[in-house]
Amino acid sequence: PPTQEQRAAADDFTGSCAFKTVFSGVAGFGIGAVFGLVLSGIEFSSPVDTSASTKQQIKTVFRDMGAKSFSSAKNFAVMAAIYSGSECMIESYRARNDVYNSVAAGCITGGTLAVRTGPKGMAAGCAGFAAFSAAIDWYMHKDD
Repeated sequence: PPTQEQRAAADDFTGSCAFKTVFSGVAGFGIGAVFGLVLSGIEFSSPVDTSASTKQQIKTVFRDMGAKSFSSAKNFAVMAAIYSGSECMIESYRARNDVYNSVAAGCITGGTLAVRTGPKGMAAGCAGFAAFSAAIDWYMHKDD
């Protein structure tokens, strides 16, 4: 059985912001892959070449589904890592666990993801993600 020091070291490691960021990124990648796979299975945007053989059509559809799934997985991984890392750092700095951490992390995430759209886009991304984070936090803690 692990000693008290080993348990403390494991708790310190898994409680670190670096671990939470990486873990969230990996989990986001997995969730995004499944989400992308499901959505690509119901999307009809890419027409299938009906003159190709059935085997070739299936290969094309699976290749397209894989590409969309991978793209979604990368996007979810980045979003989850930014959000989790920023929330952990804010919580560590403030030494509090409340809705303001979620809202600030949502704002940072939305603004960061919209950086290529300019200041207006970043402000909209910040506001959107902050509002979504507040709504999710309220829902998760409404019975507290």
